[in-house]
Amino acid sequence: MTTNFLVVGGTGKTGRRVADRLRERGLPVRITSRRGAPPFDWTDRETWAPALKGVDAVYLTYYPDLVVPEAAADIRAFAELAVAQGVGHLVLLSGRGEEEAEACERIVAGAGTGWTVLRCSWFAQNFSEHFLLDAVRGGEIALPAGTVTEPFVDVRDIADVAVKVLTEPGHTGRLYELTGPRLLSFADAAADIAAASGRDVRYVPVSAQEYAAAAVEYGVPEEEAGALTELFARVLDGRNESVTHDVERVLGRPATDFRDFARDAAATGVWAR
Repeated sequence: MTTNFLVVGGTGKTGRRVADRLRERGLPVRITSRRGAPPFDWTDRETWAPALKGVDAVYLTYYPDLVVPEAAADIRAFAELAVAQGVGHLVLLSGRGEEEAEACERIVAGAGTGWTVLRCSWFAQNFSEHFLLDAVRGGEIALPAGTVTEPFVDVRDIADVAVKVLTEPGHTGRLYELTGPRLLSFADAAADIAAASGRDVRYVPVSAQEYAAAAVEYGVPEEEAGALTELFARVLDGRNESVTHDVERVLGRPATDFRDFARDAAATGVWAR
C-alpha cells in the first residue's frame, strides 16, 4: 500500500529537504505553503483539512516557532484533525531546551496515533540560510550567547532521520535528540566558517537588549524581536551543552561535523562577497 506524505513547512530548512528525499524515492509527497495547492496557513484553520486529505504520515513543523503562545493550541487542533482524518504517523520537529516545545511534544504523543519527536539543537544552516547569513557575509556574528557552547546539528542529518522514521518501522513512540558530534562556542563556529570561506568572520557577544534593538533596527517587528531574544536567553544559558548520539543511532553513521557543513556551504558560494 502506498503511503502518502504531507510535509508541513515544505519550503523551510528541514521541510524542503525531507520533501526532496521522499520524492527521490518516488514517494507521493504534498508540501504546504500559503501559496500552495491546496494552500496552508497556520493562522487559518480552514486550510488544514484539505491539506490533510488522503494523507497517511505527516512531517510536522510549526511557524514561526513552538515557543510562541498560540503554538500549543494550534498543534493540538492540528493533531486532532489529523487523527480524525486517518493519519497514522506524526513526526514533530521540536527544539531542544524549550519548555513550550516539550508541551507540544506531549500533545502529539497523546493524540492517539503513531508519533515520533525529533528534538533538535541549533541548526548549522542558521549561518548559511536566512537567519545569520547576512551577519556572516558582513563578517560579524553578534548574538547574546556569551561563551556558551552548542552541538550544532546539520539539517541534512535531520532530514535523513525524518525520512528514516517516516518510511521505516521501529521508530513509533520514540523521542530522538539530534545534535552534532561536538560542542562549539559561537566563536569556534565563526572560526570554522572563516577557515572554510577564506573570509574574516568573527563572533561578537552582545547583551540581549543590544540584540533586540539591532533586530528591530534591521526590520524585525518589535514583538517578534522580543520573543526571539527571550528564547535565546533561555536556550543559550548552557542547558544544551551536551552531545547525543541519536543521529548515529538512527542512521548508522556519525552526525555531520560543523567543519564539514562549513566546507560544503562555502563551496556553494553562499558566503561570497
